[in-house]
Amino acid sequence: MSSYARRGVHGQTVEALARRILGGEIPEGATLDLVALQSELDVSLTALRESLKVLAAKGMVDARQKRGTFVRARADWNLLDADVLRWQFEGDHTTDADRALLRNLAEVRAIIEPAAVRLAAARRTDDDLAALEGALDAMAEQDVDASHAVDADLAFHRALLNATHNELLERMEMVIESGLAHRDHIVHSAPHSEDPVPAHRAVLDAVRDRDPLRAEAAMRALLDQAGRDLDRVGTADDDTEGSRAK
Repeated sequence: MSSYARRGVHGQTVEALARRILGGEIPEGATLDLVALQSELDVSLTALRESLKVLAAKGMVDARQKRGTFVRARADWNLLDADVLRWQFEGDHTTDADRALLRNLAEVRAIIEPAAVRLAAARRTDDDLAALEGALDAMAEQDVDASHAVDADLAFHRALLNATHNELLERMEMVIESGLAHRDHIVHSAPHSEDPVPAHRAVLDAVRDRDPLRAEAAMRALLDQAGRDLDRVGTADDDTEGSRAK
């Protein structure tokens, strides 16, 4: 689940193709015209084939004799891959597919993070507490832009997973972060969202007190608030679209 390095023509080609597939511009089952893509993207055939190998490794494309290179069914895509999640959310607009994936992510977080924070409360070290407090302090800073708020929130949740001292749970940050970052950008860029600091503070206090049950309850409350914020933004977006249609 290693993240793909976004460098040079090769990296740009991978991402251009991935976004087209994820956005439905190149649909599932479609056979790719490599000559046309080579001309359109202005890359060598070798570079195009190497880029397709990256997408093949992530389950998005495959090649067969007599059929050529084609887009695999979405059920075959490695949606837990950090790059696939990032590519899904990198467009300029939040699509219905994005919202569906965000709902799925919320369900995954509701399963993972309350259990993870119980371990964190039992196993945390002073260094873990320092990382959590630093992230919360950054979150509480006033008059900062949305990107700063997003970075602080990601740092807090990353520190919580690290505080479990479970190597596999620590790796879950690669699954959670891309979707969480997109969700945070939506919420923190919109007015009237609830202040995230008190809910995160309640989690930190319970972890500091080594109280697993209280930490779990605080995390569930935090996730409930995150869901309300996203629902509020989604309702506002729907109202705006409805007004434009009139």
